[in-house]
Amino acid sequence: MKRSLILILLLLNFVTAFAQDPASVEMADTLRSSGKIYVVIGTIVIIFIGLAIYLFAIDRRLKKIEKQK
Repeated sequence: MKRSLILILLLLNFVTAFAQDPASVEMADTLRSSGKIYVVIGTIVIIFIGLAIYLFAIDRRLKKIEKQK
């Protein structure tokens, strides 16, 4: 089990190392130069915060229902 987990992690590390050249990401450079990258990051952060709040609310409701039964 440990050996297969280590093998999978090493293979994934190898794949991500050669996935893309960081100097050739034109979209990120364009968004960064125009200042729109902050809008994209802000939108992603808002979505993740909303999902986290939603999941915590569902968890609280579920605990409340479990206590009633």
